[in-house]
Amino acid sequence: MLIQNDIDILMKLNMNAIVQKSRIANNAAENAIVWIIVTGALCFLIAFVLLIKLPGSIVNPILQLTESIKQIANQNYSQRINLERHDEYRDLARSFNVMAEKLEEYSNSKLEKILKEKKRVETLINKMHDPVIGLNENKIIIFINDEALKITGLSRSEVLNKPVQDIAVTNDLMRTLIVDLINPSIKKDEAPLKIFSDDKESYFEKEIINIEINKTGENVTELIGYVILLKNITIFKELDSAKTNFIATISHELKTPISSIKMSTQLLEHSETGSLNDEQRQLIEGIKEDSARLLQITGELLNMSQVETGNIQLNIQSTDPGIIVRYAIDTTKLQAEQKKIKLQMDVEPDIPNIVADVEKTAWVLINFLTNAIRYSIEDSEIIVSLRKEDKGALFSVKDFGKGIDSRYKKKIFERYFQIPGSLKSGSGLGLAISKEFIETQGGTIGVESEPGMGSTFFFIVPYSKI
Repeated sequence: MLIQNDIDILMKLNMNAIVQKSRIANNAAENAIVWIIVTGALCFLIAFVLLIKLPGSIVNPILQLTESIKQIANQNYSQRINLERHDEYRDLARSFNVMAEKLEEYSNSKLEKILKEKKRVETLINKMHDPVIGLNENKIIIFINDEALKITGLSRSEVLNKPVQDIAVTNDLMRTLIVDLINPSIKKDEAPLKIFSDDKESYFEKEIINIEINKTGENVTELIGYVILLKNITIFKELDSAKTNFIATISHELKTPISSIKMSTQLLEHSETGSLNDEQRQLIEGIKEDSARLLQITGELLNMSQVETGNIQLNIQSTDPGIIVRYAIDTTKLQAEQKKIKLQMDVEPDIPNIVADVEKTAWVLINFLTNAIRYSIEDSEIIVSLRKEDKGALFSVKDFGKGIDSRYKKKIFERYFQIPGSLKSGSGLGLAISKEFIETQGGTIGVESEPGMGSTFFFIVPYSKI
C-alpha cells in the first residue's frame, strides 16, 4: 500500500514536470516565432530600403559628375561637386573640383585672353581679301593668309616658322616682296606689282608696316615684327586704263575742231574778211583765249595719257641748257609783258651740256614760267636761273607771289590737284606731267615756298657724259 502511494506521488510529480516542460517549450516556441517574425520584418524593411536607396546612391553621383562635366565643357569653370561621402566618389569629386578650380584660374588669366585674341586676329587676317604676311623681328614668318598662299603658290606648312630669306631663295615673288626689307638702302620701286592671280594679270600695291610697341615704363619703342600687305588694285588699274584711253581719244578728237576754231578767229581778224566793231573784236579775243586754253588742256591730257600708258617718246640728246632757258623766256615773254612782269635771266657761265629731251624739258620750264606769271601780281618780276650742281644742271623759276602753304607742297605734283582758293583756269595736270617728264629723263624736280614769300620751282637734269 505504501508502495502504491509512493508510485502515485511519483507519477503525479512526473506529470507535473511534463506539463511544466511542455509549458516552457510552448513559451519558447512562441518567443521563437515572434523573433522570427520581427527579424523577417527587419530584413524585409532593410531590403526595401536598400532597393530604394542603393541605385540612387550609385547613380546620382555619376549623374552629378556628368552634369558638371557638361558645364565645364561649356566653359562654366565655377562648377563644383559636393558629395558628403567617405568613399571613392568623394575622392573623384575632390579631384574634379581641383581640375575645375585650375581651369577657372586659367580662364581668368591673361594667357587665355591672349590666345583668344590671337585666334580672333588670325581669323580676321585669313578672311581678308588682300594678301597679308606677318614676320617677327627676326624675319621669320609667323602668319600668312590664304590669299598670300594663293599668289605665292606655297602651302602653309612650307612657310610658317621659316626664315623668309630661305623661302625667297626658291620663290621669285617672295624675293620681290622682301627686297627692300632685307636691303633698306635699295631705292623703293613704287610701281604696282604685276602678279598672275585669279587666272589673269593682277596688280598689287605693296606696303611694309613696321610693328613697334612701347616698353612698359620707358619712352622708347621696340620693333617686334613686320607686316607685308598687298592691296589688290586690279579693278582700279583697269578703270584707270579705260579712263586714260577715253581721255586720249576725246583729247585727240577735240584738238582738231579747237584748232579749226582758233584758225577761224585768226581769219576773222584779217581785214580781207571785213571790218569788225569793238564788240566783235572783244568776242573774238574771248574766243581766242578760250580756244587757246582748251588747246593747252587737251595737249596736257594727251601728254598725260602718254605718261600713264608708259608711251613717253623721248628724243634724248646732248644739248646746251642755256638754249632751253632762252627758248622758254622767248615763248612766255609776251604773256609776261601783258601783266607788266619783268623776266630776269640769271645763267651761270660754263655749264656743261646736259642729256635731255629738249622739247619736253623746255615744256616743263615754260610750264613753270606760265604758272609763275599767272600767280604773280602786276609790276613784279620773275627770276629764271641756271646753276651748276654736282648731279646736273639746276633750272629754277622764282616768283614773288603769295607762296604755297606747307600742307600742299607734297601734293602739288599730283595729278588734277589744285591749291584751294587758286585760279581754276588749268587742268591740274601741268606739274604732274612735268614731274613725269623730268624723272623719266633721270632728273629730279621740286619746289621751295613760304607763304607770302613767293615760290621757287626747280628741276635738275643730268650732265652729258660725252
